[in-house]
Amino acid sequence: MERIKMTTPLVEMDGDEMTRILWQMIKEELILPYVDLKTEYYDLGLENRNATDDQVTVDSANATRKYGVAVKCATITPNGARMKEYSLKEMWKSPNGTIRAILDGTVFRAPILVKGIVPYVSNWKKPITIARHAYGDVYKNTEIKVPGAGRAELVFTAEDGTEIRELIHDFEGAGILQGIHNTEQSISSFARACFGYAVDTKQDLWFSTKDTISKKYDHTFKDIFQEIYDAEYKKKFEELGIEYFYTLIDDAVARVIRSEGGFIWACKNYDGDVMSDMVATAYGDLSMMTSVLVSPSGAYEYEAAHGTVQRHYYKHLKGEETSTNSIATIFAWTGALRKRGELDGNEELTAFAKKLEQACVKTVEDGKMTKSLSLISSCENPVILNSLDFIRAIRETLAGLLDNH
Repeated sequence: MERIKMTTPLVEMDGDEMTRILWQMIKEELILPYVDLKTEYYDLGLENRNATDDQVTVDSANATRKYGVAVKCATITPNGARMKEYSLKEMWKSPNGTIRAILDGTVFRAPILVKGIVPYVSNWKKPITIARHAYGDVYKNTEIKVPGAGRAELVFTAEDGTEIRELIHDFEGAGILQGIHNTEQSISSFARACFGYAVDTKQDLWFSTKDTISKKYDHTFKDIFQEIYDAEYKKKFEELGIEYFYTLIDDAVARVIRSEGGFIWACKNYDGDVMSDMVATAYGDLSMMTSVLVSPSGAYEYEAAHGTVQRHYYKHLKGEETSTNSIATIFAWTGALRKRGELDGNEELTAFAKKLEQACVKTVEDGKMTKSLSLISSCENPVILNSLDFIRAIRETLAGLLDNH
């Protein structure tokens, strides 16, 4: 078949370790044979981030604003061990955090449902989408190790020099301090992204914080959401027959476990980080979770919700065979290709992306899968494939779906 033409490039952000290996396999086996791929490439591998003083991450985020659609491979957020392993100049920040801050986006994460992989929560019948605020909280924090006795205060100095002071704690000995912040602009963007996504997907929206304890920080989130809902979205929600629902986060957790799914659950940054992993694992596996960052300006950045699969990468370096599930990374590509097709009016590209997603699901449902999927599948006698053979099995399924079109 003639390869599908693209008019506008995608921003392509390469990554680290085993997912970087899978990235190339996916392109060679599943994308390039069918699509005349146009991308603006940025290497976000840790070595290149270190060589460019992390400017490459900033450049990739700005390119995403320019072109509107990006696809990102999983990347390393370095710790002390990585500093030594990669001889880093400094402990570079999370690339995801940098990109989210520049795009002022909200992360939406949803499970990929496959017959034969039964959720651990038996009453979950539909996907639960986690909407994670992507700015502030502990990801933009300032920390101090308190060496000994003393007074800690929270101080805000206005432009005119006036101060607001609040006592944090009178320390009698050593301890720790953490300062977090957020902005009304970012919270408003988060709220509008959540309401807009709910309208687009025609799903109920739940939002949860701990405003009974955090009467200023969390309560501000609650108030802004309610104000924007009442002023801009209430009528749209009522017309679509969908609901906006606020509750405390502990109550939300209980309600989520008892639910059938099929809604969007909006969470602050840290809550969303934790709950998206919980939801992904409860549905089966983190490697079966999609993730898209949506900015208020209408830019979209697609990625897998999991990390770089470090353990498999070290096996790969030793020449040992790996059986790594690449579905979430494939869905990052299909999400970006589908959105690029939608924005450009390229129906052929959009249709191809949907077919590739169907091929991934059908391959697993037909009993061909990686080792991690076989451990949670109810399929009898599954065929366990290595990383490359699994991608090739998806290509075979895809070819059949395209031939039958």
